[in-house]
Amino acid sequence: MRSFRAAIVTVSDTGFAGERVDESGPLIRDMLIQGGYEVVLYRILPDERTELAAYLRDLCDRHEADLVLTTGGTGFSPRDYTPEATLDIAERLVPGIPELMRAYSLQKTDRAILSRSVAVIRKQTLIVNLPGSPRAAQENLESILPALEHGLAILGGTAHNCARPLGSV
Repeated sequence: MRSFRAAIVTVSDTGFAGERVDESGPLIRDMLIQGGYEVVLYRILPDERTELAAYLRDLCDRHEADLVLTTGGTGFSPRDYTPEATLDIAERLVPGIPELMRAYSLQKTDRAILSRSVAVIRKQTLIVNLPGSPRAAQENLESILPALEHGLAILGGTAHNCARPLGSV
C-alpha cells in the first residue's frame, strides 16, 4: 500500500479560541495513522467561510496532502459553513462519499439526515467533510476508509480501474 498524506482541519470557533478541547481531530488522526496514512497537518480554524475556503484552496493547490478531512461545521447552526467553503473551491464533486456516510449513520440515528457533509476534488486532493461530534466523525470515517485508498490512487494517477465485483478483495 502506498502511504497517502492526510491533513485534518477542525472547524470550530470555540476550539480555535481555546475554549474547547478538540476531540474529533485527534481521533481522526489516530484512525488515519492506524490505516497507514501519513498525517502531515492538523489545524483548528474558526467557522469563517472565506478563511476556510482560502486555507483549503491553498492546501490543495500546493498539494500538501492527498486527503483533507475537515471535522465540524456541517450542521444547521448559523455559523456552520464548512460544506459551502468546501464547495467554493471544488473542481469536481464526489457525491458517493457523503451518501455512504449518511446511509451508514442512518443505521445508528435518524439524525444522520441532518448532515450537510460534502466531498470534492481540487487538483489532486480529495476533501471530505466529517461531522464535529467525535462519535459521528469516527462512524463516518469508518464507513469510507476502506474505499479511500483506491480512490486516492486513481486521483494520484497510480491506479486506473474502479470496477471490481462486489465482495472481492
